[in-house]
Parts: sequence; structure tokens; C-alpha cells
Amino acid sequence: MSPIPRRNVLKAAAVAGAATPFSWLLAGNAQQAAAADKTDKADKAADDPVDITWLEDGGLGAAAGSTFGVPWPKGAQRADQKFALATADGKDVPLQTWATAYWPDGSLKWTAHAAAEGLDGATAYRLTAGEPAAPAEKVTVSESGGKITVDTGVIKAVIGKDGGKLVRSITRGGTEIARDGRLVLLRQGDIDDGDHGSAKWERFDGEISGAKAEQKGPVRAVVRIDGKHRKGGRGWLPFSVRLYFYAGADSFRMVHTITFDGDQTGGHESGDFIRGLGVRFSVPMRDEAYDRHIRIAGEGKGFLTEAVKGITGLRRDPGAAVRKAQFEGEKLPDPATWDQRVTTRLHLIPTWGDYTLSQLSADGFTLRKRTKPGHGWIPAGGGGRASGFGYVGGASGGLSFGLRDFWEKFPAQLDIRGAAGDEAEVTLWLWSPEAQPMDLRFYHDGMGQDTYAEQLEGLNITYEDYEPKFGTPYGIARTSELMFWANGATPSAETLVAQAAAVRTPPQLAAGPADLARAKVFGGLFAPVDRSTAAKAKIEDHLDFLFTYHKGQAEQRRWYGFWDYGDIMHTYDEDRHQWRYDVGGYAWDNSELSPDLWLWYAYLRSGRADIFRFAEAMTRHTGEVDAYHLGTWAGLGTRHGVQHFADSAKQQRISTAVYRRPYYYLTADERVGDIMSALVDSDETFLVLDPLRKVRTDPDYEPDPHALSIGFGTDWSGLAGAWLTEWERRGPKAEKAEARLRSTMETIAAQPNGFVQGSGLYDLSTGKYAVETEAKVSVSHLSAVFGLVEMCAELIDLIDMPEFKEAWLDYCRYFNATKAEQKARYGTDFGSLLLFQGHSRLDAYAGAQLKDEALIKRAWQKFSGGDGYPDATTDWRTVKLEGPDVLEPGVEAAWVSTNSTAQYGLAAIQNLALVGDKLPG
Repeated sequence: MSPIPRRNVLKAAAVAGAATPFSWLLAGNAQQAAAADKTDKADKAADDPVDITWLEDGGLGAAAGSTFGVPWPKGAQRADQKFALATADGKDVPLQTWATAYWPDGSLKWTAHAAAEGLDGATAYRLTAGEPAAPAEKVTVSESGGKITVDTGVIKAVIGKDGGKLVRSITRGGTEIARDGRLVLLRQGDIDDGDHGSAKWERFDGEISGAKAEQKGPVRAVVRIDGKHRKGGRGWLPFSVRLYFYAGADSFRMVHTITFDGDQTGGHESGDFIRGLGVRFSVPMRDEAYDRHIRIAGEGKGFLTEAVKGITGLRRDPGAAVRKAQFEGEKLPDPATWDQRVTTRLHLIPTWGDYTLSQLSADGFTLRKRTKPGHGWIPAGGGGRASGFGYVGGASGGLSFGLRDFWEKFPAQLDIRGAAGDEAEVTLWLWSPEAQPMDLRFYHDGMGQDTYAEQLEGLNITYEDYEPKFGTPYGIARTSELMFWANGATPSAETLVAQAAAVRTPPQLAAGPADLARAKVFGGLFAPVDRSTAAKAKIEDHLDFLFTYHKGQAEQRRWYGFWDYGDIMHTYDEDRHQWRYDVGGYAWDNSELSPDLWLWYAYLRSGRADIFRFAEAMTRHTGEVDAYHLGTWAGLGTRHGVQHFADSAKQQRISTAVYRRPYYYLTADERVGDIMSALVDSDETFLVLDPLRKVRTDPDYEPDPHALSIGFGTDWSGLAGAWLTEWERRGPKAEKAEARLRSTMETIAAQPNGFVQGSGLYDLSTGKYAVETEAKVSVSHLSAVFGLVEMCAELIDLIDMPEFKEAWLDYCRYFNATKAEQKARYGTDFGSLLLFQGHSRLDAYAGAQLKDEALIKRAWQKFSGGDGYPDATTDWRTVKLEGPDVLEPGVEAAWVSTNSTAQYGLAAIQNLALVGDKLPG
């Protein structure tokens, strides 16, 4: 969703080529061609080296380093194996390695690797078993008293363990570049409605409750800081901040997470409306005012390039060499050497100490400046989409700073204050104080839906599952990423452009599709892109069309904003030529039917950067915003709706770790790891909330810790995803997680009808389902489409349990069977079902496992002729839209729905991987 200019061929073609077959758009797709290069050598041996390349062109650039994940085939690498990285021409690259997952036999399943020194200038690397090279400058971590000190060999950071200063100081070569890194929160007690305003603001400051070093080098160090924002006796809005340092780097990265725990339901002065949310540093200003420099990035490579006291454009000329030096950020010669008509009047030239760039929409920013507080602002420019990057300092050094996804997660803002004084203050506003306050109140008054019966009626008209007090944001979270450079002098224009680019798109190393596929991770349900036959190429064209269309719709429909960026819409309204953003459960998708998995499997098989970045943004969103991390419903997610937290269906199927696993293992992202770890005990949420409370036919059911009704589909797959992840990561609850996996697998398999039984009564104390004596049939078309297919494929490969495998294969065999076949097997048919195209991958899985040609044939029949996007009736084209039918011109494919896209994508990818050699035609 984040635009990458050299990768935009498809999107531009999609907009320009309305009503044009998509295969035409594939011409010149440089990104896909580059990705295809990574699919060579698909027949590598298990212990062969892994080829590592950059996700995008450009290499490391101005970034500090890169961390990447690599999977290994079962048994290929022992648990204590060391690894070495080298460039394609054999030059060693220092490497730090740690395990992120293990196979059941104890061998490595996933490893994470951090590299920094030696990455510059190379485009390809080889990862091999062996002794890693040591960095010339190791990053070191030391602790004493109430502080943690990290030294990269170039910069030194002192981090607080208590108090309000997260980063007490950043020094370079003995010079302090920045100090007092802290968090700022502005709260407003009510909302000004109408044409009057009287709301008061108050400031809260981040207060640390604890800090610890999670990694201590030699290549990469990570420090985690937790706390709350506090004013007086009140602390709220918990934060978790991680700081990342690489050996030899002059920069560090910050990953900043807040969890909303405010109350917006109260009356006047009692609400918690965020007016501003920011990260602030102080920057010592040592140089003369004419040697102090301001750099603020605009759109693309654009920059505001100024000095605090400008000596260009004056009535009197100090000299061309002097003017040139100031523009380029170099220390000026002694003013005694200038034209003295300028030197003697320096005190009459204003100093401009304050600058503000505000991005209040995805499409426009404004930039202004003033001399100092108490005096008026003057406009200094504006544009479309700012990079979210700036610099303040002087010839003796200064701080570069940047906020990733700046315009995508508007409203955002950059402030520089006091640059004319002894100390400048930099604030990166994640929520701009110039925007309207953050309003997370529920969007309607309930409309009289006070009973379950009334709420079900509402569900039948707007598809919204409403319930009073359930549409709360209490417990949702948001993560932001920031970068900082401690510069020894004002950087050159070229360096600043490179730094801004590293903020926008952090360089990411990655293994290619062939190496990812040979490891047989994620159930072995993907294989590298293959266009070797016309039939396969046709499916690949369709997959490309669907991704490009959804990515283009995110831009065309402006699916951006602090809480919205990363999600996509659920269903289209053909009459309005608009997605149903305002119609109940048809609005934001919130992972409905697994678009997250579709995107990640699409990336794993293609290596395409545009797919990775789209999936990355979705993972950041759905794992944070669509799930609860505090409060009564912690561990549950919210069903699709007009607001991400609005619907009353709070379920495992949304919060599931299944959707987070690929991003975690590919990047070793600690925040996503935290989210998954927190889900290990989420079976306890069924005590708090019965997901079937409105439709349960048993009026006497009450949640009982020894008899919790938990479904074998959307419920169990979410639990299994968390347990599997904890087990293979060897987390603190790994033993419990493994036991839960095995006990639930055993007792699902022991049911009279296995998965077809639908649900069972689960005992929290034993981790087992009660085995029913009476066979029943309870099958839903939703059961398998929220990660159950993927979980079962993984678990069958990991745990030798023939009964469980048979139970799953039975479900796979009979979902798409005829009603007569279902009845002959189970005594009754499965009733009215949907999503046959998506479930074709169950036929493919069973067919491949059993070598059953009839099932394989049915898989392709259901895929090409079922519901969803059937071959015979789907017109794989877009239609041009113009005013007055729509707000902005663009394209539409009114037949596209996100449900169908996700299921078509997963079925196509998995069918091709499992039985692609049996594809007709």
C-alpha cells in the first residue's frame, strides 16, 4: 500500500487500461520478472546455501542494518548450528543469528539473522552453515544503576529504566547530538461540536515502568521500554517502545506501540480524546545561527533547505562561495572574510527558530515557519504527500528524524521549535495536534437494538452484529515506526534523500521463493510461481489481477488514516460505485475469510516486494487495531464493520496468530511476537464471552471452565495457531502449548464424526474436549476459511497422529461431496453450504495425501466452476469511472468481493502447489 515508484507499473496500467484484459497489463512487469529470478534452483538439497537478496532495489542505503528470517527443511540444521553470510563475490558479512522456531525433532525450522557492516554495495548474498564473521565495531550493551547504555561503535545511547526520559542522550564522538527523548500525549476532555469551542487540553508525559535489553549484540541490540503516559496521579495510554541498534551504525530505529484504554463515553470534561501523540527529542544547538540548518522533506525527493539565519537572497551579497556553503550545509568561513556590508548587519537578519509540517490528509501537507513564539507564522510551502522526514542541527552535528507511513497514517506532523536558541526541540507527532481530536466513539445510538432478537434483525438488514457497549475501542492498539540519525555534520542532500528513503521503505533482506518453498513451512501449501503451461499462466494472470486491483483500490478509495491504514473493504455497492464503507458488516474487512493469508502466501511464492509491503501493512493493522490487547476481551478480535472495533462479534478467528506468523518469521519482528505470545491462554476468553450467545439453541448453556463450548473450526484454529507458535518458538509456555495441541487434536479426532461434529465441550483444566457419545453433523462454510486449512496441514506434518489426519481428511473429502455422498457417510447431508471454490483446496489436499485422482479432478472442477469467480462467467476486467458517478475518477470491477478474492487466491495458490501437475489444459 506504500507506493514504491519503480514498482508501480501494474497500478498505473490498471487505472489507465479500463475494460482491458489483464494479461495485457503484465507486459513490462519488472518486479515480477525480478522475483522470478529468485525461483531458480528449486531442487536444492536441504542443507544447500540460501540465496539472500534485497526485497527492493537499492541495497542498505542509509539504514542501520537489516534483520531477516530463513526457514530450513526438517532435520537440515541442528539446533546449535552457526551461520555465515557472504556477498556473491565471497566477501564476509558479519552476522548475528538466533532461532525463532524449531521442528519437533529439535532441528532448526526458522532462524533470524541481523546484518549491517558489509552490506553496502552488494545486491546478493549467500547464507551458509559456518562460523560468522565478527563486526569491526561490535554493538555493546551495559547496565548500571537506572540506565542502559548501547554503543554501536559510532554512537552511544543512554536509555532510562525509570522516569520520563526514554533516551537520556545520544552522543557521537563525544559530542551530544540529542537528549531527553520522551513521549508526549495531549488529552482533550470533550469534543467541540458545531461552531463553538471551549475544549481544554492537558499534557501527559511518558513514564517508564521498566526497561530491559532483549538483545546485546554483537551485530544487533534491542532495548524494550514499557510504561504509561502520566500527569499527576493519573496514568493511562500504555506504551511499549523498542529501540534497535546495529554495529557500526550512526542511527537507531524505534518501534512505538500504544494501547488505548481511555473512556469516551462520559459527559463534559470526562472523555479521553487524544489531541496529540508524539515522540520528542531535544537537540543542542552549538553553531552560529547562520551555521544551523533546517531540512524538511516534501514529496518524493523534495526538500526545504534553509538555515536558521539565512544569508542568501539578501540585498547585500556575502559572496558566492559563502552562499553556496550555506545552501549545502557546510560551515561558513569567518564572517570577517565576507562582504562587510553583510557582516556588520548580521544582527538585523531574522532567525527562524520554529517550523511545522502538518499532513492532515493523505493528499496534502502544509509547511510554515516563524521566528519565535508570540509572533506570526508565515507559509513556507506545501504539497501532496510528505515523506515524514527532517533534520535540525548545524555544521558540528545534528539529528535526522523520520516517521514511517507518514501520509498513509495521517494526521501526522513534524515540529521543530527553538532552533535559534541553545536547544531545539523536535516532535514527531503520530497524531497531529492540529487535526480534530481522535474520536473513537461508536457511530450510532443503537437504534433500539436492546435484545438479541432485535440485534439479529439488524444483522439481517445491515449485516452488523450490534450489541450495547460492545463497540468499544478499549484495548485496541497501534504501532508506529520511527528512525533517527546522529550526524556528525549537516548531511549532504544525497545523504538526506537516502535517509528519507530508508524511513519510507526500510531495506529488507529476504530469501527467495525457492528457498522458502523447499523448507515445507506453513504446511507446504505454496510453490514458486509457475507459468509453464497456458492453464497455469491463466491462473497467475487472475491472481495478479486481484492483487493489483485491491492495491489500486486502496489508493483510489483512500483507505488511509492512523487507525485504518492496512485494512481493505469487504463488499462493493454497484449502485453507488463505492465500497460499502457505511453499511454495517460490509465495510472494513477485519481479516474476514483470510485476506492476510492470501497476501502472505502470494508473497512466499513470488518474492514480490509490492505484495510484501501490502501484507506488512495489513499485518500491522489487523494484529493491532482489529484485536483487543487489554480489558475483558483481550485475546479476541472484532468482526468486520463500519469501525474496526464496532461489531459485537469478538472472536478468535480475527485475533488468530495464524495471520501473524508469516510476517514474524520473515522479519523476526518482536512486536508481532508479543501479540502472538499473548494469545497462548486465549482459550480462557470463552469463559468471558460465548461467541454463539445470540444463536445458541441450548438456552441452558452457561460458560463453565470444565465444559466450554468451543467450535472445531474458527475457534480451535485460532487457539491452535497460538499454541503451535508458542511451542515451536520454545516460549515460556511451550510445554503447555504442546500439550494443548495434542490433547485437542486427540479429542477432536475421537469425536463420533470428527471435525464434522462441529464443536465440543472443552475443559480448561485438562485442555481436552469431552468425547460425545452421539454423532451429529454441524458443518459451516466458515469453519475452514479462517486458518483451519493451514493449521491442519502444518499439524499433520508436525505431529504423527493418524486419527487426527483421518478426521481432517474426512472433512476435506466430504465438504464438496454431493448431498447423497454426505448422507451415505454421515446419515445426513451438510445442508446449504457456500464457498465451494475456496474449499476446492480441501479436495486438493485430500487428493494429494491419498493420491486420489477423483478428488484431484473435483478440486479443479470446483475451482473453475464453483461459486466465487467461476471461469465461465467471470469477466476479468475493470471499467472506467468518472464524475459525476463517483467522487474521484478511477476504475471498478463491481464483481470483486474481498471474501471471494481471499478464497480464490488461497485456493489457486494451494491447488497449484498440491496438484498443479494435474491441472486440466
